[in-house]
Amino acid sequence: MEISSIKSKGQDLILGLQHVLAMYSGGVLVPLLVGTALHFSASQMAYLISVDIFMTGIATLFQVKRTPITGIAMPVVLGSAIQSVSPLINIGTTLGVGAMYGATISAGIFVFLIGGLFAKLRYFFPPVVTGSLITVIGFTLVPIALLNWGGGNNQAASYGNMTNLLLGTITIIIILAFMLLGRGFIKAIAVLLGIIMGTIVAAMLGQVSLESVTQASWFHLPQPFFLGMPTFHTSSIVTMIVVAMTSLIESTGVYFALADLTGRKLSDHDLANGYRAEGLGVILSGIFNTFPYSTFSQNVGVVRLSGVKSKRPIYFAASLLILIGLLPKFGALVTIIPSTVLGGAMFVMFGTIGVQGINILRNVDFDNEKNLVIAALSIGGGIGITVHPEFFQHLPQTWQLVLTNGVVVTTILAVGLNMILNGFHKQKEQAA
Repeated sequence: MEISSIKSKGQDLILGLQHVLAMYSGGVLVPLLVGTALHFSASQMAYLISVDIFMTGIATLFQVKRTPITGIAMPVVLGSAIQSVSPLINIGTTLGVGAMYGATISAGIFVFLIGGLFAKLRYFFPPVVTGSLITVIGFTLVPIALLNWGGGNNQAASYGNMTNLLLGTITIIIILAFMLLGRGFIKAIAVLLGIIMGTIVAAMLGQVSLESVTQASWFHLPQPFFLGMPTFHTSSIVTMIVVAMTSLIESTGVYFALADLTGRKLSDHDLANGYRAEGLGVILSGIFNTFPYSTFSQNVGVVRLSGVKSKRPIYFAASLLILIGLLPKFGALVTIIPSTVLGGAMFVMFGTIGVQGINILRNVDFDNEKNLVIAALSIGGGIGITVHPEFFQHLPQTWQLVLTNGVVVTTILAVGLNMILNGFHKQKEQAA
């Protein structure tokens, strides 16, 4: 019995590692982009990345562990919200670093307080809306996968060269082989095995460097307000509240995607707990000088591909993130994975999320032309604005923050059209 228990925990640990690898590049992207733009020193960047990963683990625990007022209690992983990059850079360059964190703390408090009210909006998300939203979440992430598959920087001369294309393709083939031919636990960790084997092949081709590992320190303890004390400005607070609401909309789509996968029916209380947990994570991100967190959609792909819907691997994933955040050298070890390998894995995962959305739409009555219009315009709008975000370049900056996010555009169109064409009361009766 004890041996069986140890084996089960070992498997959960490996599944947790798979979740960490799936989100890690996205998790460190925000501190890298913001820190570079604000000209942080090497020591500041080292702290920024370490504490960001550490707080990602803490924020994930808030979500996966239910309390009376927090926690969605589903297999979710949180990470830095990519939509916060541009506004944070703008705030940091105009009002200073302290204003970034003051606005972040304020936005987190706002989200925590309105969590219960925002949960009442669940009736605005019938299957035609959630299916369209999840489809766009998946397919609008595919370009990010291709960007990484090609080398991570499409301005570089080496972008899309044969070595990069080969490594991404090999990673995909390995993942698909384990998915289609593997059984049980081996099949569940197909993504992890693909990343590991793809990295080994990359090392054989001279594409892996250990320099980041040798230069990293062994231990770093997070400290509140390490980079600066918060300052509070109305304009920056309003901006970050808009960003936080955008993240809540994205998180709502992820919650419904996971609910569909796990067969769980979400209540208002479940959603409110999830929103408040996210708000608490954002508050702490401001205190510890990191960045706003939101639920990562890429990890939905891991749940979908592995078939493991338990929360246990997420506890291990959160623990690993906390450990990585305390031990920068260990964290640097994960960064040796080439972007081309991660891109190949992302390509598989993000595609499966999009198909999951299509699967939800299968249950929608498309003989009703109203539903056809809702799905067609919302999916088309979300994908279109992802490809051409400059479409709204002449609008005020605050509006651009909202409307250049494909997921938000899909939500606005899907919810708005559904309310106009199908009516709120009808949907509320169906949801009840």
